[in-house]
Amino acid sequence: MVKRNADNKTLAQSWHPETVQVRGGTKRSEFGETSEAIFLNSGFCYDNAEIAESRFNGEAPGYVYSRYLNPTLDMLEQRLTLMEEGAEACCVMGSGMAAVFASLMSHLRAGDHIIAHRVLFGSCHYILAEICPRFGMEVSFIDGTQPNAWEEAMRPNTKAVFIETPANPTLDVLDIAHIAGICNAHQVMLIVDNILAGNGAQAPLLLGADVVVYSTTKHMDGQGRTLGGAILGSESFIKETVLPFHRHTGPALSPFNAWVVLKSLETYSLRMARHQSNALAVANALEAHPDVAHVHYPLLPSHPHYDVARKQMNGGGNMIAFSVQGGKKAAFSLMNNLQLIDISNNLGDSKSLITHPATTTHATLTTEAQEAIGIGAGMMRLSVGLEHVDDLIADLINALR
Repeated sequence: MVKRNADNKTLAQSWHPETVQVRGGTKRSEFGETSEAIFLNSGFCYDNAEIAESRFNGEAPGYVYSRYLNPTLDMLEQRLTLMEEGAEACCVMGSGMAAVFASLMSHLRAGDHIIAHRVLFGSCHYILAEICPRFGMEVSFIDGTQPNAWEEAMRPNTKAVFIETPANPTLDVLDIAHIAGICNAHQVMLIVDNILAGNGAQAPLLLGADVVVYSTTKHMDGQGRTLGGAILGSESFIKETVLPFHRHTGPALSPFNAWVVLKSLETYSLRMARHQSNALAVANALEAHPDVAHVHYPLLPSHPHYDVARKQMNGGGNMIAFSVQGGKKAAFSLMNNLQLIDISNNLGDSKSLITHPATTTHATLTTEAQEAIGIGAGMMRLSVGLEHVDDLIADLINALR
């Protein structure tokens, strides 16, 4: 008899995304539990020495150590692979930044050249600007919204392009297919941090990217509880390049955190639909307010890269960047007068969160560097949550007074 189990990959590939998010990758033990089990163990035992040898040399399937993989992590990796269009394999890690770092460092060597869009999350910028050069790598930051900039930046030793789109925190939208075409012509790996769009709203691998990176901390958990990250791409890249780096450097994801994310993914589509509808309504309300100088949201027609967003995104995500006149003082005044929305540098939470990038997430950049990439003193980044949209708008309007 065939055991009824949702880890049947052939069957799962025919499911709709919502079904995959509930059942994809599920492995049931002999106890037949309905909810995925948590395997909170570090190691595994073998019936005999020959089985141990066969698992370590790859001849036999099975688990050897939770720093490598265990059943809970395996379920999450399979589910994320099924969710990400174009992905063949996945490796989960202890945080989103661990995933970003591993996606780069597992592939690159001393003497390699990396190109990145000039707007990046502060920690991503630090990896490229500070850490990579210590290992003999060259890094070029360019204005990736200019189509010719990517071709002009290519060198014979260029090995990777790293982008966030939408970018954190300005929400620049980069043309993934255009950049992927140039990378492919030069045999350069394109790595896309897709966290601000989210799975389902944008499919970088289908647009030509080689690798997609997530912080599962954000929308995938979505409730501010756990840290985690994921790298997805071809089976050969994950197994031959990422896994050796991951196994021997140790950025492993906790099985408990993996289990929390597995349970959260069951409601992922429902939550993202509310996140995005709320965000669009809030963005429209802010844009109509006379005290708001600028609003950036990918699906607002006023966004400078609106046409690109419409071409490659199925939804605008839940992030808004907006500015008020009066600089830091006016921005702080607005934030301090909010009664519902919390001040926090996190994003992708069920609760709406606001931060001032110039003094938090991008505080390591000089004022001149911030202004050069569009981070003004009056700019705030708003992660729109799941509250009733009328309450969110009322909170912002009252604070703007």
